[in-house]
Amino acid sequence: MKYLDEYRDPELARRLLSRIEEIAPGDRVIRLMEICGTHTVAIFRSGLRHLLPSTIRLISGPGCPVCVTANEDIDRAIWLAKQPGVIVTTFGDLVRVPGSTSSLNVERSNGADVRIVYATIDALQIARATPDRQVVFVGIGFETTAPTVAAAVKQAAAEGLVNFSVLPVHKLLPPAMGALLEEGNLQLNGFLCPGHVSTVIGASAYEDVVNRYGISCVVAGFEPLDLLHGIYLLVECVVKGTPQVLNQYRRAVSRDGNAAARRLMDEVFEPADSTWRGLGPIPLSGLRFRNSWRRFDAGERFSMPVIQVREDPACRCGDVLRGLMEPPQCTLFRKVCNPQNPKGPCMVSGEGTCGAYYRYHTESL
Repeated sequence: MKYLDEYRDPELARRLLSRIEEIAPGDRVIRLMEICGTHTVAIFRSGLRHLLPSTIRLISGPGCPVCVTANEDIDRAIWLAKQPGVIVTTFGDLVRVPGSTSSLNVERSNGADVRIVYATIDALQIARATPDRQVVFVGIGFETTAPTVAAAVKQAAAEGLVNFSVLPVHKLLPPAMGALLEEGNLQLNGFLCPGHVSTVIGASAYEDVVNRYGISCVVAGFEPLDLLHGIYLLVECVVKGTPQVLNQYRRAVSRDGNAAARRLMDEVFEPADSTWRGLGPIPLSGLRFRNSWRRFDAGERFSMPVIQVREDPACRCGDVLRGLMEPPQCTLFRKVCNPQNPKGPCMVSGEGTCGAYYRYHTESL
């Protein structure tokens, strides 16, 4: 049962669960982390956690790009929204994430021009339609969205648009995986790797993690059977003691990924140190503009000052993202923090772990 061709067959699901139960050790816990917000939601929605043997523990990691965006980057976006003549554009979830003292949503209610877009190209169109205003796109996301931002920047340059810029806060996933393992607190046995990101970077991008830390990585799709199959492959690797990269999601992910998308991303951006919520600064885990494209960097265009950042000590999103605690262990969960009144990004985002627990985890009621 190395690979499957059918992903909606209940009988296959039963067989996979039976195989997992057969090979799962009874004397130790196998700790597997999914690092994809879509995986987190799919796992909760399908009830996979409750179907697995008690010795297989699934841990939600930093797989939500909105959630891992640091307070300082939220504050920078808020500062830009307050500048005269500026239109800030971004994806919907980010608008509601609290910064140190405000949010983009609050600033919008105070008169700032903050607009939700569904793609970078939408922000480019706003810039075309409002040549007398400066349009800033807040570029969040992992390697999946960075090529689309690079394409929009190149298009803006080709058209000679001087009123379009980007606040780049993209994150690169493999360095964060290494940072989690360097911490040493989680004692992880395997990573369930994201399908979307892997379509761009390829399954081979995780080989350094496997070789350096001796831990298996399995790229998985998003159907419940995909996830169950990915978990089975990881458990099998752990039991056999054979750390490796396996690609369960072969119908969408290749070994080397999307070369054209990576070339586009590498042409405009270069790796840079970046701060992650919960994980702190991680070397070469983000992207910044290359010198030849730096005129599109909103931080430089607007001479952004150093902003004093303040964290809410009661919000435990950082610990949730690191896999050190589950949302019900936070004193704010459900009592104060909920989707209507989120205190942190893990409750705001549709891919956030706190939001997934709130919607689907009945034991936390």
